[in-house]
Amino acid sequence: MKRRSVLFLMIAVLLLFAVGCAAGPAKTEEPNSSSSSMSVPSESESSAPPAETEERPEEPEGSASEESDASSSGQSAVPAGPATTQELFAEGYPEAQELLENMTLEEKVAQVFLFRCPSEDALAAVQTYQPGGFMLFAKDFDGKTAEQVCAEMESYQQASKIPMFLAVDEEGGTVVRVSCNANLAPKPFQSPQQVFQAGGMQAIVDDTIQKTQLLQSLGLNVNLAPVADVSTNPSDFMYARTFGQGAAETADYVKNSVATYNQQRMACALKHFPGYGNNVDTHTGIAVDHRPYETFMESDFLPFAAGIEEGAPMVLVSHNIVNCMDSEHPASLSPEVHRVLREDLGFTGLILTDDLSMEAIPAYTGGENPCAAAINAGNDLLLSSDLQADYNALLAAVQDGTVTEERLDESVLRILAMKCCTQYQLERVVG
Repeated sequence: MKRRSVLFLMIAVLLLFAVGCAAGPAKTEEPNSSSSSMSVPSESESSAPPAETEERPEEPEGSASEESDASSSGQSAVPAGPATTQELFAEGYPEAQELLENMTLEEKVAQVFLFRCPSEDALAAVQTYQPGGFMLFAKDFDGKTAEQVCAEMESYQQASKIPMFLAVDEEGGTVVRVSCNANLAPKPFQSPQQVFQAGGMQAIVDDTIQKTQLLQSLGLNVNLAPVADVSTNPSDFMYARTFGQGAAETADYVKNSVATYNQQRMACALKHFPGYGNNVDTHTGIAVDHRPYETFMESDFLPFAAGIEEGAPMVLVSHNIVNCMDSEHPASLSPEVHRVLREDLGFTGLILTDDLSMEAIPAYTGGENPCAAAINAGNDLLLSSDLQADYNALLAAVQDGTVTEERLDESVLRILAMKCCTQYQLERVVG
């Protein structure tokens, strides 16, 4: 209760400040010089594709400035209070309820997974499991033409009774899963920092449009971007992937990015909630965040709140252990972190985990399968690199009551509601 009171006090202060700062950061008048083409808005980045084109589990993480820049531009994006449960995907819930009532338990379990696309027999995996979606990495596009990628994506959708999420990380800079392939894009997308430096916020908008056009042309329908973490320190692990400025400026970047994704009817995801800070890479082990809750209130939450207010459909949760919220569980497995996201920030969309195979999770669980804990914590979608083991583990957990079918249905209904919304270009296939 104390945290929520502090949150609402902060909202009031920010709103009052915003009135006096109406001339704060907005879209710059300097447009991106190449906004009409599919190419990247500014000069080619020499360091573009390398490290993140490997088959690393989802994406790395780690950074965010500890300083509070919330009041520096008058940016106030924190929602006024919790939204209603079905607000974001309200259009899709009636049809989703009908679909849910006709699904088997096995189909419902599969629907909460965003599996790493199998290197072999991916189409057979769709036919067998009917998963919620596939997460694709650079290796899945390596050496392929646009026609080949389109054909593969179409084959997955045609084999699925329910439209699939076909997702990538196309952040720009060090994380470019698609544009690192010269057959698919003239050059890799640059980082948000470089794009902004070249042309201001208009260049960010143009760059986001170019990303959505490329991904949609290939049959992809979810981009796990933008990175909403706050970082101003180049030594932070996450810095290169962030906007590189304070909380208010990052919130403005996130707001414009989400608005553009929504205008283009492309699903996006804010990451990595509750804010990565200056923590280490959770691909390689556990990261413990010792920062006080005030830092999150004054800085880290602001970009997420801005994206939520703008209608972001997804939020990805990190594996950091954030002591001020839950010292016992990684954020991705923490009911309290999910409560903050749902109740304090009013998010009604899909919550997804970072990849559950990243070393921080098995290091924390001692090798025990985390899927039941992830669902019980409040996640809707589970990013998984072990299709068969994770599916079987969650199915068994529902069958033995570790996860109630009611809890499973809650997430499946939300997933189906998003898929039934005409806002998102999710290919509809009649099963």
